[in-house]
Amino acid sequence: MTVAGHLPDENALELLAQRLHAAAGQSLAIALEGPLGAGKTSFARALLRSLGHAGPVRSPTYTLVEQYPLAQGQVWHLDLYRLGSPEEADWLGLHDFEPDQDWLLVEWPQRAADHLPGLDLRLVLDYADPGRDYQIEALSARGQRLLRSLAAS
Repeated sequence: MTVAGHLPDENALELLAQRLHAAAGQSLAIALEGPLGAGKTSFARALLRSLGHAGPVRSPTYTLVEQYPLAQGQVWHLDLYRLGSPEEADWLGLHDFEPDQDWLLVEWPQRAADHLPGLDLRLVLDYADPGRDYQIEALSARGQRLLRSLAAS
C-alpha cells in the first residue's frame, strides 16, 4: 500500500510529520529517501518537533547517528550517505534500538542493505515546483495499518 501527495511548502511537510506521529502513536521506523536536498532532514526535524523535542536538531551527515531522548524511548536519526559499506551499520549501536518505544529515521537506508532493524515505512521525497512530492510505502504490517489510518483521515 502507498500514499502519495504534494507538499507545497515547509508547513505542509510539518503537517505530514504531525499526521504520521498521530497515526503511529508511540514508535515507528521510517526509511527516508530522495535526492540530496529533497527534505529528508527537514522531515526528521519536523517529526522531532511533533514528538516534543524543543532543542536543536543536527544533521547526522558526519556523525552518522544522532539520538534524541523522549519522555519514553528516543529518536534515532541516521544519515548513512557516508557509510563505506553496509557492514559498517553494525557499529552504529542499533542493538540498543527498542522498536516498541523508539523512533528510527534513516536517511539513505539503501547504503546499509539488510543491516538495519525492520522498517515500517518508506518515505520518498522529491523536488516539485513549487515544494516537494512525497510517496509513503508500507514495509510492514504495522506500516500498512498506519497508511490505512492516514489515508482515511
